[in-house]
Amino acid sequence: MHRAAVPPPTSASTLDAAVQRVKEGSRAWVKRSVPERIAVLESLRQAYAAVAEPSVRAACEAKGIDPDSALAGEEWLAGPMVVLRNLRLLVDALKDIQRHGVPHIPASRLRTLEDGRLAARLYPRDALDGMLLPRNVGEVYFQPGVTASNLREHQASFYRKPHEGRVCAVLGGGNVNSIPPADCLYKLFVEGTACVLKMNPVNAYLGPFLEQAFAPLSRLDVFAVVYGGGEEGAALVNHPAVDEVHVTGSDATHDALVWGPPGPEAEARRARDEPLLRKPFTSELGNISPVVVVPGPYSEGELRFQADNIAGMVANNASFNCNAAKLLVQPKTWARRAELVDGVRHGLGHAAVRRAYYPGAAQRWTQFTQGRSNLQLVGTATEGELPYALIADVDPSQSSDRVFRQEPWCTVLSETGLPGTDDPAAFLEQVVSFLNTQVWGTLNATLIVHPETLKDPAARAAVERAIRELRYGTVAVNTWPAAAYALVSLPWGGHPTAHRRDIQSGLGWVHNTSMLESIEKAALRAPLTNLPAPPWVPGHRGTRELGKRLVAFELSPSWLKVPGIAAAALRR
Repeated sequence: MHRAAVPPPTSASTLDAAVQRVKEGSRAWVKRSVPERIAVLESLRQAYAAVAEPSVRAACEAKGIDPDSALAGEEWLAGPMVVLRNLRLLVDALKDIQRHGVPHIPASRLRTLEDGRLAARLYPRDALDGMLLPRNVGEVYFQPGVTASNLREHQASFYRKPHEGRVCAVLGGGNVNSIPPADCLYKLFVEGTACVLKMNPVNAYLGPFLEQAFAPLSRLDVFAVVYGGGEEGAALVNHPAVDEVHVTGSDATHDALVWGPPGPEAEARRARDEPLLRKPFTSELGNISPVVVVPGPYSEGELRFQADNIAGMVANNASFNCNAAKLLVQPKTWARRAELVDGVRHGLGHAAVRRAYYPGAAQRWTQFTQGRSNLQLVGTATEGELPYALIADVDPSQSSDRVFRQEPWCTVLSETGLPGTDDPAAFLEQVVSFLNTQVWGTLNATLIVHPETLKDPAARAAVERAIRELRYGTVAVNTWPAAAYALVSLPWGGHPTAHRRDIQSGLGWVHNTSMLESIEKAALRAPLTNLPAPPWVPGHRGTRELGKRLVAFELSPSWLKVPGIAAAALRR
């Protein structure tokens, strides 16, 4: 059998029967005890482990990757590793609910931010957990009103006051194979909502593996998978037995469902804020992910490390990631500016030129690159592939330029220099305004900051202020925000200031295994350089072995597995 075979579209009658079955099952699901839910999760862990390798091979076939190559590690890490970690952390969270009433966050992990709001450290949970991303620290920042004394009131509301049974239509993401199962796990085990998942046509081959792995949920009539395109998606979303909707995709998909087909009528509805779809709607819709380089005393090696880091943020998964680096922002007059751009170009030279497996990629690539000055192409592409395109020195005053307003969703990275001073504090103040007002998207941003810069009180205060004020759901320092996605313990989603009339990267959270509410953002901090280098840097030889070992670790964590993980990670 062709590993990447795609099931046919689900008929209207079969889709209706699936929704009705899950609707009925949702009423019993909310009454299941915490020990029963833990038992379901444990069975899911074993069942998902059984499909890990064949699902990775199917993904590699669909994306043009040799399943025995180092590059296949992308699929191990972004697929089974994330899902198995998600399942394990949900088990731990439910055990905490048994003991404490909510997932437990010790008081020692809480702190007050400079603006008086509460922050909680969620990663690492312990020393063994910390070996996944050495010397990284992940926090969540809460909205005003959440305090150390009332934090429990902003956690796990379903387990404190369950609803009577709900069904969520989940329109799955087509690019990363952990997205559809992780979105459903969040709805099922954090919000207590049963799910009907419609697979994206791009990765519909994953559906049969999910049906097999999630069979324990299907037997409880709280999970079903359906297939098809826009017609089937609209039928599912608008089904009268569906109570709410979650979409991972584009803002165009969101707007078509909420406001109707593009045109004057949809715009009039948007202006009146009278949506066609009035069901509760959460979403994750992409981003022009910026990487901001704060000037500092970088050595050649430090700058090269971060250039490779940025190149990996572009190249991973053929750049079909909502968190792929798409805009490099530096001070216009910084002496090291061109050096860093050259370093990123050099790093991309070590990346494999990839199959452009997502529909429309070649057309978008042409739209972004045609007629561009300062365009550098990296890599030799054959039919069906795209080279990496680096567009340097884009004028930041041209606010309508598509590099600031439209996500490329292909192998394009643009670079711009903000005029003004090279002083870190003044530059960061300018960056916050520029990103918040001129660059589309609210999902994630990266700040590259030298540790010596942080020793200056004014610069350190400016960095902390930027992390707080940037309107992104995740802000990462010195690392790729995708690491926050993969940790699963941190919430993942767009900044809550978005509105359905201007949805940007979407509203609502997933992952978030501590079941937190009233969230403002996640912040992940990493050292400027690290050993081992991150597995997404181009040319990493140990990625496949690392991915397989981390899958085995998440299934059964042990210090005995750490040396093998470290050996694979060091195969740079």
